[in-house]
Amino acid sequence: MKHDLQKDFSYSALRPFRRSFMDGMPILAYHKLGSLPTGAKMRSLYVGDKLFAWQMRELHRAGFATRSLDSWDQNSRPHRRRVILTFDDGSLTVFRNALPVLARYGIRTIQFLVTDAIGGTNHWDVRRRGEVPDPLMAAAEVRDWLSAGQEIGSHTLSHVNLTAIPEPQAREEISASKKKLEDLFGVAIHHFCYPYGKWSRRVRDLVEGAGYTTAVTYDFGVNTETRDPFALRRIGAKHPSCSLRNLAALLPIGFPPQFFWQR
Repeated sequence: MKHDLQKDFSYSALRPFRRSFMDGMPILAYHKLGSLPTGAKMRSLYVGDKLFAWQMRELHRAGFATRSLDSWDQNSRPHRRRVILTFDDGSLTVFRNALPVLARYGIRTIQFLVTDAIGGTNHWDVRRRGEVPDPLMAAAEVRDWLSAGQEIGSHTLSHVNLTAIPEPQAREEISASKKKLEDLFGVAIHHFCYPYGKWSRRVRDLVEGAGYTTAVTYDFGVNTETRDPFALRRIGAKHPSCSLRNLAALLPIGFPPQFFWQR
C-alpha cells in the first residue's frame, strides 16, 4: 500500500482515504448503526445512522460503486472507484437503519452472521466484556435483507476466537455455520469473516477447506489482485473522535461538525 498516512484514522470521510482507495480494493467494516446506548463500553462499534447516510451519499457522489466479494479480484486493479461494504454480527440496528439508505443509492453490502445467535443478542461481548445487549436480526429479517438484494456470509456459529480453540472445534465453527446458513436461507455462502479479526495459517486453511472463496480480517489496508483471498484487509468505519487532530483533518474538507458529537 503506497499511501498509508491514514493508518492512524478510522474511516469517517472519504477524502483522507481517496488516494489509497485508488491503489486497490478497499473493504469497509461496520458493526452497529445508531445512537450510542447508555452503558455501552465498545464505542468504536457504533456509527451514527445519520453519519452512515452521509458517508454513503459521499461515496455515491464521488462516483464509487459498491461491489460484491464475489468479484473482489476483478475490481482490485489500481485507479478504479470501487468499494466493498461489510457488516459484522447481524445487528438489528443495521437492518433498521441501513436498508433505506442502501436502497436510495443502489448500494450492495454483505452482512456476516453469527449463525447460532440469529434472533438473539451479542452474547460474546456481553459475557466477555460486560457490553450492553444488542438485538440481532432474526431469520425473518435476514430473509428481508436478502430480498432487498443484500448478501450474507458466515461469522462462525458462536463468534469464538478461532485461534484459541482446538482444531476440531474450529473446523466445526467454520463448516457448520456455512451449512446452517445455506439450509436456513437457501443461498450459497461463499464468504467468511474471522471473529475479532483473529486468524492464523491453520485457521485460514480450514476456511478454504470448508469451501469458502474469501475471508476478511481486520488487517488494515486495501487489497490488490495479488492479495490472498483468505486474508483480505479491511478498514474499520467508526465515529470520528473529538480530538484536535481529527477536527483539524476533517473540518476543512466539509465534514459536518455535528457528527463529532452525534451519539
